[in-house]
Amino acid sequence: MSIFALQSLAGGFLDEDLQHFNKNFDDWCIQFDSYEDAMDIAQTLENQESIDIVEITPLSYPKYFFNSLQGTIYATRQIEDEIICVVEPTIGASFRIAICNLKTRNVRLTKTRYKNIPSIEGAFSNFGE
Repeated sequence: MSIFALQSLAGGFLDEDLQHFNKNFDDWCIQFDSYEDAMDIAQTLENQESIDIVEITPLSYPKYFFNSLQGTIYATRQIEDEIICVVEPTIGASFRIAICNLKTRNVRLTKTRYKNIPSIEGAFSNFGE
């Protein structure tokens, strides 16, 4: 499960107006189901050499695939049909592990809260084992 987007070499994803680049990938950004579709549009744009086609997957950009996932995501990994993320729900909040189901698109946060990244690393790396 992946989608394709047009990204500026300077950063940002091409907006649906095909003129502006958004810092974050969101619903306003143009997206394609295939690399070929993205290439067709990219070839029509000015400054083609400054635009890359990028593949966005649940591992590389979980917020897009899981709309209810809130906060800053620091790490992701996949275990079977789930994407496991280290998340800081709000700035300054304790870190949590989010479990995102690829089939149902549901997001669940574990109850355990971690004060800093080093304290969550062990739980994250051993999650599901």
